[in-house]
Amino acid sequence: MNTFFDCIPCFMRQALDAARRATSDERIHEAILRKTLAAASQMDLCQSPPAMGYKIHRIVREHVDAGDPYREVKAQSNQCALELLPKMQAKVENASDRLETAIRFAIAGNIIDIAVKADVSEVDVAGAFEDALHAPLCGDVTAFADAVAQAERILYLTDNAGEIVFDRLLIDELPREKITVAVRGGAVINDATMEDAQVAGLPERVRVIDNGADVPGTLLSECSPAFLKEYNEADLIIAKGQGNYETLSHQSENIFFLFKVKCPVIVQDVGEPVGSMMLHKNPHYTPKNETDATPAQV
Repeated sequence: MNTFFDCIPCFMRQALDAARRATSDERIHEAILRKTLAAASQMDLCQSPPAMGYKIHRIVREHVDAGDPYREVKAQSNQCALELLPKMQAKVENASDRLETAIRFAIAGNIIDIAVKADVSEVDVAGAFEDALHAPLCGDVTAFADAVAQAERILYLTDNAGEIVFDRLLIDELPREKITVAVRGGAVINDATMEDAQVAGLPERVRVIDNGADVPGTLLSECSPAFLKEYNEADLIIAKGQGNYETLSHQSENIFFLFKVKCPVIVQDVGEPVGSMMLHKNPHYTPKNETDATPAQV
């Protein structure tokens, strides 16, 4: 999807939040904000919002050698999720429809998004899971189940730290031998990397790779050749979070997007209100035997 004017203030908020996490020096905060403003003024608005997002965090790293300024909050999110996980697992195991419950909980975990809300508490997360059991689910669980059954190779694109722990609930309800999980190739905001996948216990369940990019989404032009090979060979892609939706919603692959609607820009795009739980089948999907379109370029 394209970048909207409404995204610009969000870019600035992200830049300031990252700057403050990296250093207390207000002179550096100002320099980061000024450079972000300059970059935003030159941005091609036909690009997706994460195309600007990764530039912001590279600007921060240019000014502050602070490693990952979100490392602490990511660790806290993972710990919170791991503490809640047994309770959520029990609810899935006792549910009349295990797959739907696991889908709902995987989407509920998408509340842990520092790019949208700077601080997400354990109360916020627990409340999201309670609401998830009863809130409308915008999507077709049967169509999703059929796509999973028909696929031979499934690529599962993760989103945030903490949230990745709850992805286990859905992954455990799927044929794990078919699944490859992909995390970000570098630290950006609170997006999950290989370190978070290990904390979540995913490598013990499925094959895990990284996409070679430090983008808060899946910007194919920035991804590694190895990841693009996995992407092009997948029969089904399960994409978590708004960042993956924003970067892949124009693609023609067989994708189901799982996320919570968090801002008015996404409302305009999907036609559902803020807070909606989305199991969104890619409307642009064209089976490979029905198109001559070239795959994502390696």
